[in-house]
Amino acid sequence: MTADPAAGELLEIAAALLPGHSLADARVSGGNLHHVVLVPGTAAVRVSRRPSSAREMPRRMEVLREVAGAGLPFDVPEPLTPVTWFGERAAVAVSWVEGAELPEGQGDPGEIGKLLRAVREVGVTPRLSGLLHAPRAAKWAEALLEEVVPELPERWRDRCRRRLEAARDLEPVPDVLVHGDLCASNVHWSTDGRLIGVLDWDQAHLFDPAIDAALMAWHGWDNVKAAVDPETYRRARIYDASIGVGHLVGVLDGRPLTNIDVFVRSIVAWLDETSNDEIP
Repeated sequence: MTADPAAGELLEIAAALLPGHSLADARVSGGNLHHVVLVPGTAAVRVSRRPSSAREMPRRMEVLREVAGAGLPFDVPEPLTPVTWFGERAAVAVSWVEGAELPEGQGDPGEIGKLLRAVREVGVTPRLSGLLHAPRAAKWAEALLEEVVPELPERWRDRCRRRLEAARDLEPVPDVLVHGDLCASNVHWSTDGRLIGVLDWDQAHLFDPAIDAALMAWHGWDNVKAAVDPETYRRARIYDASIGVGHLVGVLDGRPLTNIDVFVRSIVAWLDETSNDEIP
């Protein structure tokens, strides 16, 4: 169990949401939006880190219910409890999903392709559409060009402006469900490399499916290239080349730009690391 000084409070919240369940093997982890109490084989208890994520939790759980009911060919966590308030914190227990993440650069292209196809082919009902953000209507690129690019070091401004404009000016494709956070820990695999489940749909939105393809580059761009059609791959590389797709989805999912100085430092670190990369 973690030695985090806040762990005691988080375990008390988990115990309140999961009466009668042992927390002997529970461990606490943290993400950008939530603390998570992991109770293996039973549940994951998500506890908001800040007021904005607390306010958003009911909507995000409704999105999760819709996605979990869409018949995807892998497990999706489902809410087990109502969203419950503990002072200023909101918390909810969701079902446990087995499996584990793969090391960076690994992943079968066939399984990657299956995941990406399944997500983009989810039927977006009027209810799901009403729950999700639509980045095109929010002028996502303008927000980045006006608020973020001017704060970058001069050596990066022109490049980022050109590449953001290139991403913005891609010919529109029909909007589909985009997971928005297919990082390593959110995709679970069996020991023999089969896709088992996809977690954490908090950043789901309606946009270009090439965003999810770019996010799967954790498994290597060569594996992504083998998993998708050439046009999706091309678009994925263009989105990623702008400021890194991991930063891009922070705007696409509808969250307002806050802590711009922290955001800019993260982008600069990514730019410095990938400065020699070329768009294929």
